[in-house]
Amino acid sequence: MPCHQLQKSARQNNINNNIKNNTMTSSQQRAALQSSIWKIANDVRGAVDGWDFKQYVLGSLFYRFISENFAAYIEGGDDSIAYAKLADSVITPAIKDDAVKTKGYFIYPSQLFVNIAAKANTSESLNTDLANIFAAIEASANGYPSERDIKGLFADFDTTSNRLGKTVKDKNTRLAAVLKGVAELDFGTFDDSDFGGHKIDLFGDAYEFLISNYAANAGKSGGEFFTPQQVSRLIAQLAMHRQTSINKIYDPACGSGSLLLQAKRHFDKHIIEEGFFGQELNHTTYNLARMNMFLHNVNYDKFNIQLGDTLIEPHFGDDKPFDAIVSNPPYSVKWIGSDDPTLINDDRFAPAGVLAPKSKADFAFVLHALSYLSSQGRAAIVCFPGIFYRGGAEQKIRQYLVDNNYVETVISLAPNLFYGTTIAVTILVLSKHKLDTTTQFIDASGLFKKETNNNVLQDVHIDQIMAVFDNKANVEHFALSVPLEKVAANDYNLSVSSYIEAKDNREVVDITKLNAALKTTVARIDQLRKDIDAIVTEIEGEGQEA
Repeated sequence: MPCHQLQKSARQNNINNNIKNNTMTSSQQRAALQSSIWKIANDVRGAVDGWDFKQYVLGSLFYRFISENFAAYIEGGDDSIAYAKLADSVITPAIKDDAVKTKGYFIYPSQLFVNIAAKANTSESLNTDLANIFAAIEASANGYPSERDIKGLFADFDTTSNRLGKTVKDKNTRLAAVLKGVAELDFGTFDDSDFGGHKIDLFGDAYEFLISNYAANAGKSGGEFFTPQQVSRLIAQLAMHRQTSINKIYDPACGSGSLLLQAKRHFDKHIIEEGFFGQELNHTTYNLARMNMFLHNVNYDKFNIQLGDTLIEPHFGDDKPFDAIVSNPPYSVKWIGSDDPTLINDDRFAPAGVLAPKSKADFAFVLHALSYLSSQGRAAIVCFPGIFYRGGAEQKIRQYLVDNNYVETVISLAPNLFYGTTIAVTILVLSKHKLDTTTQFIDASGLFKKETNNNVLQDVHIDQIMAVFDNKANVEHFALSVPLEKVAANDYNLSVSSYIEAKDNREVVDITKLNAALKTTVARIDQLRKDIDAIVTEIEGEGQEA
């Protein structure tokens, strides 16, 4: 088949009917997908722990997505081309080169998910075939700008792992079950000019649903790689409030990328010029974040996720400053701190004149974010509440932040909003373009909906917080803007409870009415006793007469 046929531009016939069919059942389709995919995830894992098995379900979903997304790109909307049915031999070097430059990777027809899944049940070499395909997809980017973004994506999809079974046959059986299950999920078709925006949304939603469910069932470790969607939405809106465009957005402890992707949703109506940047310490979570970017249609040239320890091996120093920073760093983790004497001269920490305690790195992440923030930007950071009132080095860092007018708002949230912890966390909003020297405190600890295992922040709660964040109005028991001098006089304490009096929700009792009611009740009891005594006397008299 000639090269130009494979690269025809997208045609629009049939789009309207497909979009009509998709939007009609959008919410129903999402609900059905979520129910189906979680059932598959549990059914096929057998005795394998769900946490250990997550890479196979998530990896298979990702494999299907990039296969169908790539095929749709090659077909270009031309119904006469069915890429999955082509022979690998028709692919010329020019076609491959052009595809890798655009998509970041290449997949031959024989390597597509649909073709592998179709013969999975009968393949005696499924596990090695998959390993070879994943290696080939990653290798296709070698020497191209996308190499760093593609390399190692499938590293955690270990097709030889004993978690899948002791024998090759057992491994293949379980892998086939995963592929078949994912293949049966109905995502519709890539049918619009953007290669299936609706379908991409469904893939992204399914992936995020899986991650959130694994996080919810992972205990303490769950919160280390996923921030609940509604909290992510609040953080993204805080960081990007009133900005019509930003140069780029950054998360120094990005986990699976959920905060960055909420920013993408929030900024669909705006412009992010240079894309999404993040760093992650855990290798598996780093891979999840990169997959998550692709699954939400962020092309390789629009994101840059790096692996490493942000505090001692920071990336993106040459890319700063950033107009928006979002982060949910690990709470009170240990770090090298003062044991490395060079850190006090690091341009991230030197301005504060002191390092965060070795046993509590929270403020190290805060100062890192501040250093990467542009003069017109905001950073919204989830923090452990203790850092806002403890003394020592943490107090000195608070003094630096307040005296230099970087603290715009401190928001206390409800307890039990996050996976793996029940603590009531606090959001710190930093800004380098404040118009006054007050610090706003918001007590949002009462804003939540109680669900089975966790409290949930709802859209109406986010709207309430954002409204007062925007207008900076003082609202009794909810929001208060405090002058710098008052914060300084309070030992630079930034705890919300130090400035906002909690509302007394106890029932107000009217003592006068209560006493009157008691008097009436006592009188009634006395009367009843008299009536009973009279009846008893009458009965006893009748007995004596008899």
